Amino acid sequence: MSDEEHHFESKADAGASKTYPQQAGTIRKNGYIVIKNRPCKVVEVSTSKTGKHGHAKCHFVGIDIFTAKKLEDIVPSSHNCDVPHVNRIDYQLIDISEDGFVSLLTDSGDTKDDLRLPTDESLLKQIKDGFAEGKDLVVSVMSAMGEEQICALKDIGPK
Repeated sequence: MSDEEHHFESKADAGASKTYPQQAGTIRKNGYIVIKNRPCKVVEVSTSKTGKHGHAKCHFVGIDIFTAKKLEDIVPSSHNCDVPHVNRIDYQLIDISEDGFVSLLTDSGDTKDDLRLPTDESLLKQIKDGFAEGKDLVVSVMSAMGEEQICALKDIGPK
């Protein structure tokens, strides 16, 4: 028996996988899929007929939900694809620091300070302008596969 104490860091996802399997033939447009290890929103699905080896193929075109890059993949429709667990949470914006990080208020009243401002120019300008005018802003944060990014903004009125 050891006298050492063991400390384990607990994560909210309880060791859950970042993705789950789903049959390629059941993934539809506006769903999500992992292409080249990136979480993507499906913008186009086309299915080819069965060939002489008996597999119908699904051709997926997806847009990376964080970088907005277009990615494509072709998978036999009977095979499983990885589908990312995508979460969207709203936080109230408290502060923007000079180094590009934002301070957000969670529902439980804690602050979340580990998110950068978005790279999308128009969204970045809306957030900075709205904050400079002293408006109460709520940002939507999309998270998938261990990444998080601000993806939308709502104005809930002046402070």
